[in-house]
Amino acid sequence: MSIRRLDETVVNQIAAGEVVERPASVIKELVENAIDAGARRIEIATAGGGKTLMRVVDDGHGMAPGELELAVSRHCTSKLDNGLDAIATLGFRGEALPSIGSVARMRIRSRRHGADTGAEIAIDGGHVDGPRPAPANGGTLVEVRDLFFATPARLKFLKGERAENSAISDIVKRIAMAFPPIHFTLTGPDRSMLDYPAASPHDDGLLRRIGQVLGTDFIDNAVPVDAQKESVGLQGLVGLPAFHRASANQQFVYVNGRPVRDKQMLGALRGAYSDMLERGRHAAAVLFVDIDPADVDVNVHPAKADVRFRDPGLVRALIVGGVRRALHDAGIRASKRDGDRLAAAFAAPSASTPNGSPSSGSAAIVPGWQAPLADMANGAGFSDTAQARFKTAPGAPPASADMASGTDTNHPLGAARAQLHDTYILAQTGDSVVLVDQHAAHERLVFEALKKAMHSRPLPAQMLLVPEIVDLDPERAANLCAMAETLGRVGLEIEPFGTGAVAVRATPAMLGETDVSGLIGDLSDTLEADGLSGADEAASRLRDRLEAVASTMACHGSVRAGRRMRPAEMDALLRQMERTPGSGTCNHGRPTFIELKLSDIERLFGRR
Repeated sequence: MSIRRLDETVVNQIAAGEVVERPASVIKELVENAIDAGARRIEIATAGGGKTLMRVVDDGHGMAPGELELAVSRHCTSKLDNGLDAIATLGFRGEALPSIGSVARMRIRSRRHGADTGAEIAIDGGHVDGPRPAPANGGTLVEVRDLFFATPARLKFLKGERAENSAISDIVKRIAMAFPPIHFTLTGPDRSMLDYPAASPHDDGLLRRIGQVLGTDFIDNAVPVDAQKESVGLQGLVGLPAFHRASANQQFVYVNGRPVRDKQMLGALRGAYSDMLERGRHAAAVLFVDIDPADVDVNVHPAKADVRFRDPGLVRALIVGGVRRALHDAGIRASKRDGDRLAAAFAAPSASTPNGSPSSGSAAIVPGWQAPLADMANGAGFSDTAQARFKTAPGAPPASADMASGTDTNHPLGAARAQLHDTYILAQTGDSVVLVDQHAAHERLVFEALKKAMHSRPLPAQMLLVPEIVDLDPERAANLCAMAETLGRVGLEIEPFGTGAVAVRATPAMLGETDVSGLIGDLSDTLEADGLSGADEAASRLRDRLEAVASTMACHGSVRAGRRMRPAEMDALLRQMERTPGSGTCNHGRPTFIELKLSDIERLFGRR
């Protein structure tokens, strides 16, 4: 079969297969074009999940009649003044409009500000009609109907209207988050409206826009990030470790304002929370990386979702270090969500009183406990049975008294007042009540002490009686031996042993008995994936493995639930928690304490 040139329409449809995956892809390309055109208001309307109609209207610069025909031709763009070495716009390839027009019915109407009239051009399955004069407001209107009518096979891969609507909403939210000065609206007969009014371009405007998109719940449970490393900047908000999610759909990462789903950056975010989150849970975060456009390649993915950095290690270190520093500087903070759950639990109706009102002959209800009416009538207060469930430390006054009258309640975690069930410490601050899980809290303290010891000096090594020889590919073995000094600092001593093999003379003592061959294989795989520059990354993986062992040791070496503690011990635990970074969660990601504000308690009792 002889070689021939493909028809222009077929070429555009092939390109559409890469650029236009679903209606949300169309919205993304059109909204990015509007932003690049300097728009300050962008209105988006859809019908049928975007399959029937998508309309994007902006008040940007607009296009002259002569530019419309170029705009729907392949590889025509106004955005590459500096070439591919320093891309400063969201779009740059000049493929979006011709690709969309090849698989749908598209109409573009535009007028430059100050021009007497506008113009319109239509594309129907790749066939161009126009341009011709048409009345138009300043800016551009792009209307796309019957998506994939020209390629019916693509239609069956689309999901239902609800799923497509959700994808469109997600795209609009991700883009709107990065551009507070632009007013975004999203409407449609099959969805409630999204409306994000324009805000200040400064920090307060960004905070307001993030609150508009993610809600005040995230704002109340997040801390600001502001870090700089060499020429790269990092800003944004990250959620407290206790404010975790079941999925990663509340992780928003941007590079120079471009929303991306870069695996390397999301991996760095996971690394920053590595010992703070419960397995299977995800942090919430909004991070903006500001970098010289010449140091990042955004032309590595058809949908521009991935990027490639000139120095990926620098960006990873910035994200990990910046997020950890922000969480450290936030001090001891409980998730407001946990306090709200506690308040809701106490406010919930009792099983014995479905309507929420006290049953006949009972006192005020706390779930799981009722004070017998006979005790109340005799003026006994708490019954003996109830007091057995609310224990104070040995030799201390009754739980209702001030156990440590000289203790200052102005500390972040307040003063210890009682111990519940020999497991939970009840503390009082100036405006709240704090409930601490003594085992989880002490587990975090022990773990942080072990980590500090690990990072402050070389780790002890356990010499093998007989060196273990591990056979590898010659190149892998050479790469691994090149980082022998780095691995030696974490207790793994290796040296070359002929061609294609390494001799392991010592392993980290903390690992105890370990599968030496499996350990070397894992490190070798890491180096092969990351290249020679991944030596420090491989050492970091080994250190992560050691920290997992330290976590287990901390769990077994900490104060156990069920141990009776004295008042001084409880207060000492609280003070140490206040001085320890990350003590809001244990090393398994569970909260170590819950705070219930006095105002919430007063609402429960009808005082507010």
